[in-house]
Amino acid sequence: MTIETAVVQQSEAKRWATVVVVIGCGIGAALQVGKVPIAASMLQQNLGIDLAAVGTVAGIFAVLGLIGSVPAGVVIAAVGARRVLLCGLAAIALGAASGALAPQLAVLLASRLLEGLGFLLVMVAAPALLDRVVDISARDVTMAVWSCVMPFGIALALLAGPMFGGWRAIWWASAAFVAVLFVLAGVVVPEVASRTGPAQVNLMQEASRLARRGTPALLMVLFALYSLMFFALFSFLPILLTERLGVSSQGAGGLSALAAVGNVVGNLAAGHLLARGASRTVLIAVAALLMGASALGIFLPVLGGWGAFWLCLLFSATGGLIPATLLATAPAAAGSAAMVPVMMGLLMTGSNFGQVTGPIAVGTVVSAWGWGAASVMVVAAAILAGLAAWMLARGDHKRVSEASDPA
Repeated sequence: MTIETAVVQQSEAKRWATVVVVIGCGIGAALQVGKVPIAASMLQQNLGIDLAAVGTVAGIFAVLGLIGSVPAGVVIAAVGARRVLLCGLAAIALGAASGALAPQLAVLLASRLLEGLGFLLVMVAAPALLDRVVDISARDVTMAVWSCVMPFGIALALLAGPMFGGWRAIWWASAAFVAVLFVLAGVVVPEVASRTGPAQVNLMQEASRLARRGTPALLMVLFALYSLMFFALFSFLPILLTERLGVSSQGAGGLSALAAVGNVVGNLAAGHLLARGASRTVLIAVAALLMGASALGIFLPVLGGWGAFWLCLLFSATGGLIPATLLATAPAAAGSAAMVPVMMGLLMTGSNFGQVTGPIAVGTVVSAWGWGAASVMVVAAAILAGLAAWMLARGDHKRVSEASDPA
């Protein structure tokens, strides 16, 4: 083996070690989302709150992302993704630890805001790091794997949560897990320069122009609608399965984790299909409409408990096609490598909108009118997502026609 070959292999190993740790950081951030559904009944008993309040505990986590995702992308472009990633992990660990000590609901909500800030920073910084670390030829597959961190982290929380004696123990464990990731990221993850060199000036103006363009705006809207549908179900899935199937909290957690893993399968399938030339807009539209159709059978008591669970698997697996496709599309939609963090920030704005509105709206309507009312909201979001995908396809067709026009 020549010295040059050894150097190349060492560099490649370091690159993939970075990818593994960054993806691990995403899983640690996503775990903070999944711990609320599995702790919902514990929170209700310990704090004396209803489903609407549980939905608020889940949804307030993403409030800062509604206004902070694009600025976070700008900060990453200016100061570096590694620093922002580490700050995000620190905020999550501190927020989870303070939540474990919360004596009442108001303090718990404040701690969730801090966790949400950390989640925002990690989820914008990490894909920007991955985009700069991996080769462009491996981008679609890498982003498909990255899009699995949310369902995988949620599944991990749903599976492990019932093993703990109470919700405070779950919060302490989540804080410790992220603290370990902070140390690993500090040791393994290097600061990586943008493919196009130093950060541009007037980044906020560039970000504003990017957000006003048709394709980035539609991608943001699609992520918002997907996130709304996903969290409308998964924020309350353990409780729904407990009521419909009569299983224990541990059994409901295991079944919910299995459903979340189905989303991982969908994400990976999207990466494979995109690599084989599948239409991005067709994948999005078909997945959204299948999610809406599945929601009818899940929330309406027409198929029985196990029938609803099989539809949960279908809902989750087909839904996984959407985030992977959107994340793979984002770098090209950004227009330049310097704008990739900002484009990721736009997607996170959409994702956080769904995370906020989905749990709060479902918790409210279910408390007032029962589970069937939730299906109306999910079906409406699915129809809107199909419409947005059609608009995206029209925009793509128009750009291709203009590019081929010799005039």
